[in-house]
Parts: sequence; C-alpha cells; structure tokens
Amino acid sequence: AEVAQAALEAGADIINDVTGLSDDKAMSHLAASRACPVVIMHMRGTSQTMQKSPYFDDTVAEVCNELMDRVEQARVAGVKSENIILDPGIGFGKRLEDNLRIIANVGKIRELGYPVLMGISRKSFIDAVLDRPVDERLYGSLAAEASAIIGGAEIVRVHDVLPTLDLVRMLEAIGTVQ
Repeated sequence: AEVAQAALEAGADIINDVTGLSDDKAMSHLAASRACPVVIMHMRGTSQTMQKSPYFDDTVAEVCNELMDRVEQARVAGVKSENIILDPGIGFGKRLEDNLRIIANVGKIRELGYPVLMGISRKSFIDAVLDRPVDERLYGSLAAEASAIIGGAEIVRVHDVLPTLDLVRMLEAIGTVQ
C-alpha cells in the first residue's frame, strides 16, 4: 500500500494488485479512500509458491468464485463497484490448460459484472504452445488477445502497442467488437 500510495501521489490513477488485495489489507482501504480504479487479480498462493503444482477442478468457476470473494472484501473496505476491474491472472498459479481455458471463457468472467483486464502479452504459456522465446511471441500474443477481446475483455495489458492497436481497430472495423 505504501508503494501504491506513492505512485498515486506521483500521478498514477489506478492500482493494480497482483495479490487481489489479499496481501496488504491497507491496499483496499487505500483504493477506497482514493476512489480510484483497482485491478483485482487472481493468484493462488504467493509469487514464491504459485507455480508449485497448481491445480483446478473447474478452472473458470474457481477463478470466478475466488475473484468474487476478493471483490466482496474490497466492497466491505469501501471500494465502489464502478472502480473494480477483474484480472483472471493468466500465468499466475495456472497450468497451460488453465490459461487456455480462461482465455476461451473470458465471457464467463465478464458475466460477473465488472470490466475484465487480460495480461496475455508474451506470457510463457505462448512458449509452451508455440515453442517461441519471449521476443518471438508477438503473433501468439495477438491471437490470444484477439480471442480475449472477442470474448469480452475490455482491457489488454500489452508490450507491443502498435500491433495490438491495429488488431483492435481491425476487430472494430469488421464489427466483431465495439
């Protein structure tokens, strides 16, 4: 929360918490007091433990349920619904099949009633599918981003801004998204 507060004071206007507001209880109160948008990301475990044998019985349902638990905690702390953005945490405590399932089912996350942010760009799951080093994952990133956008993601966090902008503009021109 101290770092987020300093960032907000320096001009940032959004909080993005990879722990889904669960690591530092002051983060929810900061987001509420500043009335700024907050990205609540899904991650099981910690950054040190999240990739140690991750497992889901029903990936999308469990991610949705756990995100809604975090949303409820944020709401109790005073964060307004209109300031909440959900991130299913691609690559954070997920297996390859979990990441692919989430991207294919973004619409189910969107049905929770909050904007969805997807951080897909250059992630290791693209390497697992295409066998590409990080600097050769543009096309895999664009394909996954297109699927997420068509599925209902309203925000994508990217490394390659111009190609992604072209992608979005083409999807809009085709009428696939608005």
